[in-house]
Amino acid sequence: MHQAHHSTQLIDDLFRHESGKIRAVLTKIFGMANIDLAEDVVQDTFSRALQNWSLNGIPENPSAWLYAVAKNRATDQLRKKRFTSDIDITDSSNKKLLESGYTAEYTMDKLWEEDDIEDNLLRMMFACCIPDIAVESQITLILKTLCGFSTAEIAYGLMVKEQTISKRLYRAKEYFRRHNSSPTFPENENLIPRLNGVLTSIYLLFNEGYQSSTNELPIRKDLLNQAMYLCKLLSDNERTSIPSVNAVLALMCFHAARIDSRTDDEGNAVLLADQDRNTWNWELITKGNEYLTRATTRNSLTLYHLEAAIAYEHCIARRIEDTNWAQIVTYYDWALKLQPSATLALNRYIALSQVEDETSIRSQLEDSVYRDEWERHHVFHSFLSDLNKKGNKGEAIKNLTTAIELCKNEHEKKLLERKLTEL
Repeated sequence: MHQAHHSTQLIDDLFRHESGKIRAVLTKIFGMANIDLAEDVVQDTFSRALQNWSLNGIPENPSAWLYAVAKNRATDQLRKKRFTSDIDITDSSNKKLLESGYTAEYTMDKLWEEDDIEDNLLRMMFACCIPDIAVESQITLILKTLCGFSTAEIAYGLMVKEQTISKRLYRAKEYFRRHNSSPTFPENENLIPRLNGVLTSIYLLFNEGYQSSTNELPIRKDLLNQAMYLCKLLSDNERTSIPSVNAVLALMCFHAARIDSRTDDEGNAVLLADQDRNTWNWELITKGNEYLTRATTRNSLTLYHLEAAIAYEHCIARRIEDTNWAQIVTYYDWALKLQPSATLALNRYIALSQVEDETSIRSQLEDSVYRDEWERHHVFHSFLSDLNKKGNKGEAIKNLTTAIELCKNEHEKKLLERKLTEL
């Protein structure tokens, strides 16, 4: 029974990993206007795999098996629809080659070679993150088309109704149908702005995995893995391996390295000070440092660089007492100059409280322009409680009570309740 479950999980993971690649190639063939046709071929390919593999076992090279079936199904669709008007192969470089009996087979085979597949996956990232589509729809498209999540899984993961996800996907598909476009790399002058949009969506996807909005799962490793895989594709490609991409990948590595210590055996959240640093993944930390080094090869400094540098300082401290808080405060100072925000400012004060006394910090918080905005967030009141617990226990209890009332995540709320019990 356990072996059967392991086999099913293995197949599910494989399908999820390969579905984005297969959709990317199919969309290259059929055009973005026919994204539903690509989806039909993907579903048919996976159905055939389940039927065949349940009888004959998983093949030696399951990815190649899936590609072969998807390629044959795509060829069938082209033959069926060659003389109809409901499909238009919009990629002009392949249109005539795929329609000709002399070149169709060679051209189709070429599209399924590994290098071409990854190139098409990159093109699909840019197609999903086109500026005319709302950011929330971009993330939904990435989860659906590149990561292979179902509508129900996306709704669950993003904590919205399935109907909302369906509407987002419908609107995006309508846009593609109207514009009848093909996934392409942006022109050089548009590459960086478009790439920044892609990065934003991928990092939001990573954050959803790192701090899941669902109450059942505090961490979604499936989302983390997919986001890191997509970001690595960007980093590995010459055209898209720019400093900000490598900085984001470094940041992901540093955060992912500490995942196993963020919850206890019962799934409860664990504070950074209480985490078992022996469980941290030092191979990932080393890899993150390599990406951060690559990110600093040009004269470029982004918020991602500074966030990665802050995460690195936490990673290299063998004990909480060894943390270089003064350096972290300096990084936050630079970050606030680049992109002022209430969240960054509060995080800076949390770091600063490790090197300055509570009275000074409380005074600075009182005078901050972000005070009204902070009042609406549980993290601020939890921080106030930490500042007050030595000198004013009653006030600290009041702060924590407010934090619990404002907190919407059950896992974080349990952590706050434990802190209140200790007080």
